[in-house]
Amino acid sequence: MDFFITRILPVYCLVIGLISVFVTILDKRAARRHTHRVPERRLMLLAFAGGALPMYTVMLLIRHKTLHKKFMIGLPVFILLHIFLLAALLYGSGLLQLPI
Repeated sequence: MDFFITRILPVYCLVIGLISVFVTILDKRAARRHTHRVPERRLMLLAFAGGALPMYTVMLLIRHKTLHKKFMIGLPVFILLHIFLLAALLYGSGLLQLPI
């Protein structure tokens, strides 16, 4: 389990984060050019899969989909969910101890 948490999970988070940023920037570019867009469902799926924090950050930086409540509420909810799941995973493996 430690191998998964210390080796595989960080690589997964990095890869899904980079993919999320890339797809978000592609969608912004397509919106400006009035060409084929990335479906919102696909963006939300990438966010749910672990790319919510980098996607949310990029959306705010490039002002993309900032008027869509689905993204401005949904992504922070996913971020909180990811933080909770990571804390539970770290606590369950003994890598995180709560101060008592």
